[in-house]
Amino acid sequence: MFWEKINQKSHLITLIVSLVIIVFISVALNKPATKQPAAIGYSSETVTAQVLSIVEQGSVEMGDITQTYQIANLRILEGAYQGQEFTIDYGKRYLLSTDYRLSPNEKILVSIAQMPDGNVTVLFVDFVRTNSLLILGIVFVFICVLVSGWKGVRSILGIGLSFLVIVYYIIPQIIAGENPILVSLIGSILFLAATQYLVYGWTLKTHIALSGILLSILFTGFIAVLFVDFARLNGMGDESAMYLMQQSSHMNVRNLLIAGIIIGSLGILDDLVIGQTSAVIEIYRANPNMSFNDRFMRSMNVGKDHIAATVNTLVLAYLGASLSAFLLFSTSNVHFTTLVNFNYLAEEIVRSLVGTIGLFTAVPITTFIACWIVDDDDRLVKMVNIFGPLLNPSEIHHHH
Repeated sequence: MFWEKINQKSHLITLIVSLVIIVFISVALNKPATKQPAAIGYSSETVTAQVLSIVEQGSVEMGDITQTYQIANLRILEGAYQGQEFTIDYGKRYLLSTDYRLSPNEKILVSIAQMPDGNVTVLFVDFVRTNSLLILGIVFVFICVLVSGWKGVRSILGIGLSFLVIVYYIIPQIIAGENPILVSLIGSILFLAATQYLVYGWTLKTHIALSGILLSILFTGFIAVLFVDFARLNGMGDESAMYLMQQSSHMNVRNLLIAGIIIGSLGILDDLVIGQTSAVIEIYRANPNMSFNDRFMRSMNVGKDHIAATVNTLVLAYLGASLSAFLLFSTSNVHFTTLVNFNYLAEEIVRSLVGTIGLFTAVPITTFIACWIVDDDDRLVKMVNIFGPLLNPSEIHHHH
């Protein structure tokens, strides 16, 4: 049938889009370093050091808690004090958050500060986790490619592109004083469009999904602005916002909260909208003669199941992330009605509910667009001629 015919131009367009993405990534990675802002959380003198030996280990009481402490010799590996050796206290004068121990030859992060009297103070900051994170990343890539093949490879490239757009466009623009909401919308549309074309090619399916995502994210952004203002949220529920306020007086953390809601909603909307678009197309392929209403209702049945599963995922994800806060407030015997009014939890509630509302609206919007396009043969022919084949060649299986 005409909608299964592969338009050779779609291969060329997909190749061009991929080359543009590769060039963009290359330019972004080779972008010259700009003025470094002050470090957030860690001291600006935080450097890597290597533990040489443990010279003392014992137990010390901190209130009702007994913990193991260590005194370690270490060598600084970078910065102005590179090559010099110091001794640090690990857990003898302060409470440790974990029961991990230092080991000889282990690399750690330390902060170095020179006192007014000339003495140098070295304090333990954190463990170096580069190797463990790298191994986890390799496992992620291997499993993704093993299960998804070349589509998995393109998905990984899409993730890299999204990260680069956030790091090299969205964040610098916000730091420069631009409106976080507008910057996040533009940046999100940019990396979302490029990622979709990279993974699914220049196809009508991709354009239907992008249309659904665009309309849904605009509606989600509107709801976010409305209820962040209605609930009188100021964006200060995250401690990172306080650091930002100290570093930049012109930073609008309220708008930054809204921008975070928009970007956070995109990931879930992307998954849901692509799945819904595929459902409509596959129902159409199975029976092109089905009426608009029948196809819409059958597609919505699939979407409702997807929504139910996704909402559970969202709620559990937010509850898991806020578990420590709930425990802290619960042990303080704070009443639930008081609890939900605290800025921190109110922001999380608004964030999760607005994102879920975006999910609810994305399904009927996308389903309607897809059903409307495939409902008329003449309309579909015109769409295929302009926006490429209905599906990517790899998604079409011919039965003989």
